[in-house]
Amino acid sequence: MKLVRYGALGHEKPGLIDDNGQLRDLSGQLTDFAGDAFSPANLAVLAKLDTATLPVVNGQQRFGSPVGGAPKFIAIGLNYADHAAESGLPVPSEPIVFIKANNSLCGPNDDVEKPRGSTKLDWEVELAIVIGTRAKYVSEADALKHVAGYAVCNDVSERFFQIERGGQWTKGKSHDTFGPLGPWMVTADAVGDVHKLDMWLDVNGKRCQTGSTATMIFNVPKIISYLSEIMTLMPGDIITTGTPPGVGMGMKPTPQFLQVGDVMTLGIAGLGEQKQTVVAA
Repeated sequence: MKLVRYGALGHEKPGLIDDNGQLRDLSGQLTDFAGDAFSPANLAVLAKLDTATLPVVNGQQRFGSPVGGAPKFIAIGLNYADHAAESGLPVPSEPIVFIKANNSLCGPNDDVEKPRGSTKLDWEVELAIVIGTRAKYVSEADALKHVAGYAVCNDVSERFFQIERGGQWTKGKSHDTFGPLGPWMVTADAVGDVHKLDMWLDVNGKRCQTGSTATMIFNVPKIISYLSEIMTLMPGDIITTGTPPGVGMGMKPTPQFLQVGDVMTLGIAGLGEQKQTVVAA
């Protein structure tokens, strides 16, 4: 299933995209896609619905983040060896973990803000995991049982804030709109092999990132198991899992960063596409 939240910012409704690409309303079944709505039992109920009987939503609609009220927005850094190389950093021996503030979450096609004082605004196409059931001290063998689904994420980053202002990466990752998610969450059963998904990102129509989840250093089961040892993962938690090479910071011979008016388009095979325009905060 492709599950969405649609409507004006702060007033999103739950919906799904049927097999014909039509948006259907799920307000009669649940109030929002948040928390326990991502549990296997609740997803199973939705999977049994006759989508043809659900109300059709006509007209162009804004999609919000497909996850509402996320308890945590967790990120994994330097999870592709070739991205670590372009960043001039060693391949990590353990996952690098940081937090993106929840206020950074936004819809897949919402504008991305360039913060005041920003000089090195960057892009990162990433695979995001949505947790469906509580996970604490889970094994890699059992990790995928805790996944509700997957989505496209743009881990927007301000490199000056992240690297040159001291402290943790979170400060360069958490501005409003720095976490476009969606357009939908695809349930895990509909994704196939999550470690064989092509991914890409263009800036102003020029291809910058081309990669595949096949080249992740730490795969999805490893990430979930590892995180569950250091924090309890809860239904609705989002984990974005790192980016392939081609970020602006790694451009040779001169790094390239986003300016007001630039347009990012990005996607992952089977998970949909995003488009954002950079605006001044």
